[in-house]
Amino acid sequence: MHRITLGDFELTAITDGHYYLDGGAMFGVVPKPLWEKKFPADDQNRLRLAMNSLVIQTGDHTTLVETGAGNKLSDKARAIYGTEERLLANLDAAGFAPEDFDVVINTHLHFDHCGWNTMRRADGALVSTFPRARYYYQRGELAHAHQQHERDRVSYLTENYDPLVANGQAILLTGDTPIVPGIRVQLFPGHTENHQAVIIESQNKKAAYIGDLIPTSAHLHPTWVMGYDLLPIECIDNRHRYYRQAIPERWLTIFTHDPTTPWAYISRDSAGRYIAEPVEQEADGISITFAKAPKYA
Repeated sequence: MHRITLGDFELTAITDGHYYLDGGAMFGVVPKPLWEKKFPADDQNRLRLAMNSLVIQTGDHTTLVETGAGNKLSDKARAIYGTEERLLANLDAAGFAPEDFDVVINTHLHFDHCGWNTMRRADGALVSTFPRARYYYQRGELAHAHQQHERDRVSYLTENYDPLVANGQAILLTGDTPIVPGIRVQLFPGHTENHQAVIIESQNKKAAYIGDLIPTSAHLHPTWVMGYDLLPIECIDNRHRYYRQAIPERWLTIFTHDPTTPWAYISRDSAGRYIAEPVEQEADGISITFAKAPKYA
């Protein structure tokens, strides 16, 4: 668990555990001799990734961004990905109960980002995991999920989102939208056409849960996009768009799949390369309970 304050808000990084994805898929056309220096693969060419969620406590609202892979995957999928289903236990260890949350935000609807939106109980019933929450995702993302296109239908599991539309807990968004004071969503297409980031602001301090636009701190180079990205050129352009604002304004960037670095500042070194800076105690008005330095700077 990693916990910091951002202005008047408290941010807590919580994980649903680790899982494995193919290294080549995670780095697309980037040659392995380049990316493996930053993120070594195992003997099956897999990367051990995290599924990082973020709790935002504003004083008036408790928000959860992303919900990991959940407990509804098939036995075959569990074996392939090696999922651990730890989100609820880790939330409990950090002092949070499902009933504490009134907002849940998904950057997009791939299974490893919204799996705990709903849960399968021991008796087989499918229920909302966060019974008091409104769930926010883009209407266009839901429409694409329903297409079940052969390119990416394996990533979309209707049990993660359709029941919340049916029971009225889902709020379908169209474009950039404020959610609660200090928290808004902003479209950053590339990974999917309607992929959204979560922008957090308190006391003139800003943070962004950037989702799969920049999945780990090893993906900072604008052209190091994933094979999973549906719109790779838009992904590159939107990374540049993000950097143009986040770097000069010194936004804290939160990484969805980084196993060692939940957050960092992004800057450029003397050679112009994008790097991840460690978050230091009391730096820039941010105080830290516990945080690790970036591994892939």
